Amino acid sequence: MLLAQTRIEALLILRHGEQALLTLIIPLALLIGLSALEIGTLPEPRVDSVLPRILALAVMSTAFTGQAIALGFDRRYGVLKRLSATALPRWTLIGGRVLATLLVVALQAVLLSVVALLLGWSPDPAGLLPAAGLLVLGTLAFGAAGVLVGGALRAEIVLAVANAIWFVLLLAGGLALPLADLPGPIGTVAAYLPSGALAESLAAALGHGALPGPLPVAVLLGWGALAGAIALRTTRLT
Repeated sequence: MLLAQTRIEALLILRHGEQALLTLIIPLALLIGLSALEIGTLPEPRVDSVLPRILALAVMSTAFTGQAIALGFDRRYGVLKRLSATALPRWTLIGGRVLATLLVVALQAVLLSVVALLLGWSPDPAGLLPAAGLLVLGTLAFGAAGVLVGGALRAEIVLAVANAIWFVLLLAGGLALPLADLPGPIGTVAAYLPSGALAESLAAALGHGALPGPLPVAVLLGWGALAGAIALRTTRLT
């Protein structure tokens, strides 16, 4: 049952036009554009600095924005209410959605990495395993935030709020530009956001083979735990 539910959830994500735009097209366009254009002060090859932030963007797009919008509309159309009335255990519903999100993130990471290699990316092999762990941790943290937004608000409001947060974190959350290139106060705040923490720790792992420091891990765990705790109290089936 878990495998069947995971397969269905993954297919729904991949077949959805807006989801494809968020999860594949925009990250790919930004990866190629930021690697080819002289935007910001980045060492050569630029793709080495760009890819970690695009991976963080892909995780946010899939686990937060995509999940929030999907959950909001599933509630609106009564999908969750009907599924909860079937013989399918609730843990299977949740587990299938989580595993499907992780599967889509893995596909994103592979696709973006292949394109980055074609652009001249040269990762440190020692950082590949820590980076994989960070992607899982980031997916869970952003996923909890997505459930918080999508499980409590009306679908139309979810659509506006999720996209607004996506744009804000893209521009000022350490994704489009490194934290060092952001204005002082914004860069400081961005370091304590899940987007900035994930992007900087991925850059350290893939660029230098370094293990993530305690701060970014604590930031991701803290945001995930806080969002998850609130979501447990506020999420509604309809």
